[in-house]
Amino acid sequence: MESISSQATNVVRFPGARTAASPRRDQKSLMDAVYTAGFLPVAADDRATKVMATRLTIFGFVVIDEMLADGTARRLRPSEAVYTSMTHPWRISKPAGRFALDTRQA
Repeated sequence: MESISSQATNVVRFPGARTAASPRRDQKSLMDAVYTAGFLPVAADDRATKVMATRLTIFGFVVIDEMLADGTARRLRPSEAVYTSMTHPWRISKPAGRFALDTRQA
C-alpha cells in the first residue's frame, strides 16, 4: 500500500520574493494617501493609477483635476475620467462639500 504524503502536492510556489502592495496600486491605499495629503499628483503616463482613481471618482470618494499645459486645472467628471487621457497629468484630491467623507475616527 502506498503512503500519502502530509504535504499538499498541488500547490506550486513561484520563485522570487513577494512584493508589498504599492500605495498607487491598491484602491484603499490610494484613497488613504489622498485623504492624508489632501491631494496626490499623478504622472501623465501612469495609467494604472488613473484607472484606479477613476473607479474611486465614480463612487464619489475622490475628485480628479486634469492639469493643463498652461498650469490651470480642469475638473473631470467621472464620465470623462473613464476615457483615461495619457497626455496630461492629474491631481487627485478628496471631495469638498456636503458629500465629502469624514475618515476621522469617532
